[in-house]
Amino acid sequence: MGEILVEVATDVAFGHGVPAQLGISGDALNVAAAAAAAGARVGLLSVLTDDDLGRAIAARIAELNISPELLTFRRGQQGVYLVHCDPDGQREFSYARSGSVGSTLGPDDVDPAVLAAAGAVIAGGIACAISESSRAAVFKAAAVAKRFVFDPNFRPRLTSIEEATAALQQLAPRAFLVTPSFPGETSALLGCPTPVEAAAKLRTLGARNVAVTCGAEGIQLDGEGRNKTWIDAIPAPAVVDQTGAGDAFVGTLTARLVLGDSLSAAARYGAAAASLVVGGKGGTGFIPTLEQIRMHASSGLASEGAAPSHA
Repeated sequence: MGEILVEVATDVAFGHGVPAQLGISGDALNVAAAAAAAGARVGLLSVLTDDDLGRAIAARIAELNISPELLTFRRGQQGVYLVHCDPDGQREFSYARSGSVGSTLGPDDVDPAVLAAAGAVIAGGIACAISESSRAAVFKAAAVAKRFVFDPNFRPRLTSIEEATAALQQLAPRAFLVTPSFPGETSALLGCPTPVEAAAKLRTLGARNVAVTCGAEGIQLDGEGRNKTWIDAIPAPAVVDQTGAGDAFVGTLTARLVLGDSLSAAARYGAAAASLVVGGKGGTGFIPTLEQIRMHASSGLASEGAAPSHA
């Protein structure tokens, strides 16, 4: 659940007359697309404009094997972002989303029966930050979901450290899984200098499972039954655009957990998906199949155990 955005991507710095490629993205869509590709049946709870643009976005959602049944269409402005990627895949963003139709998502859009029947419900800090109504929708979803998954996705341009920390602390006790990033989110929102300490703190707050993503190094897991494991990252075959890598990890990990994989196996698939999606342009420019993910995970398989010294 969350906001869907129109993506305008360029290969050079923004400017008049610069060629651009249009796409559909946003953390909620990227996560949903990854979960669908990983084998799960997925619906996307979001609000789109009630016009040709909204219908075009809905068509793209259906192309990604995501059910459009949870979409709502309203009059308003579709959120947009511009992204410029350099040859190393690093990105520069510019957003036009204030007052977007996606930010009108609210508690009345959350059907408790539908979300309670889902194998998992995924939401993020961006949905909590874009409006009070969207934040309330996330909290309602967390209260009714069988398995609630929360990605803090802290964005300083959208919210303060204090507000993001409060949301994380309130949602962690209801969470089946929390996926903070190290070192940015673990330091700012949890005050923890290492992934191990951050995972332990979230477990103390009540989260049943934690996956701390550590960029190009790997993932620190801390799950039910004192299941602490380090998963090495898998090198990317090609890096074109890093947009959506974290979302691919979250969507793939959650899908595989719902489908019965262990936390470590699901995280390994998530790592493989994240390292593959950076080979495409845009948040949904390249969505690897489950077969591709499995092959890539097998090729990068490393022994579990010792983590980097910071952990």
